[in-house]
Amino acid sequence: MPVVTFTTDFGTHDGYAGAMKGVVLSIAPRATLVDITHGIPAQDVAAGAVALAQAAPLFPPGSIHVAVVDPGVGGERADLLVEAGGLFFIGPDNGVLSLAARPPRRIYWIEAPTFRRDPVSPTFHGRDVFAPTAGRLAAGAAAAEAGPAVPKMIDLGAPALHRRDGVVEGEVIHVDGFGNLITSLPAEALVPTGSAEMVIEVDGTEGRFEPQLGRTFSDVDPGALIAYVGSGGQLEIARRDGSAAQRVGAKRGTPVRFRSGRP
Repeated sequence: MPVVTFTTDFGTHDGYAGAMKGVVLSIAPRATLVDITHGIPAQDVAAGAVALAQAAPLFPPGSIHVAVVDPGVGGERADLLVEAGGLFFIGPDNGVLSLAARPPRRIYWIEAPTFRRDPVSPTFHGRDVFAPTAGRLAAGAAAAEAGPAVPKMIDLGAPALHRRDGVVEGEVIHVDGFGNLITSLPAEALVPTGSAEMVIEVDGTEGRFEPQLGRTFSDVDPGALIAYVGSGGQLEIARRDGSAAQRVGAKRGTPVRFRSGRP
């Protein structure tokens, strides 16, 4: 049974997500439908890309991932079907697919009438373009049938890392629902050089923070900050029994500097 997943900013109060599922099942009734999340903040393309990238690699080969965070719906941006890493990704060409559908990849515009409902609403491509495409794939169609192959798509790209004088500079790339700060700093940045102490400096806040280096939240006292390697292999900053984002005053894009040992 083909697996079709959904990642959207639709929420659960309206019938939008259900409408997409109905379209898929009307084409491929044996499909297994899985919600990754419908809780992406409205129009937050980067948050949708991060959520999809966190979950998609864990699904079996051949899984079909639909991501709809689409503030430009009905505009000039293209409708995409991307094949990468043995998985299929469907959504708008605005970067939401780019962190999960990494190269090498095959990219197709969704233009074939059989991959689109008629008529297509200019405000609901999730129902009228992306869900039918997922249904067609789940029913056995080949990706190349969707439309012409194209050489590139919009990539959000990874934030640049800067290393100098023992300091690694990156940024917060996501704040999860617990207020944990997921940074662009790689796990190897946590390897101490002579001391297990560190300093995290977050621009635009009250100053310097010195979270304890640990393995998991229970390694520190309630209310304390901890830096650790998260489940995605990157440096994260959390607050035991609280929100690091609120304590530090950080958000996505906030620069973060890491330094092993005291300055």
